[in-house]
Amino acid sequence: MRGLVQGVSFRYFTQCEAARLGVAGWVRNEVDGSVTVHAEGEDARVDALVAWCRSGPRHASVQAVETRTVGLVGATSFDVRG
Repeated sequence: MRGLVQGVSFRYFTQCEAARLGVAGWVRNEVDGSVTVHAEGEDARVDALVAWCRSGPRHASVQAVETRTVGLVGATSFDVRG
């Protein structure tokens, strides 16, 4: 995600939303000010998390969301990383 996505608890709220949806993976801040999410689970649940990320938490201002398909890493929980 790009936009105002750091300093607004984006990672915490993404973790909460992923838990609510039953999605595993991780979220992390990037040095360029963006946020990266790796999500694994049923397609509809992952799609719902991506849809949520398009607006994010209340104080976020998401300008762009880029998605791509990558290999599964076998995540069993959803973690906040650096």
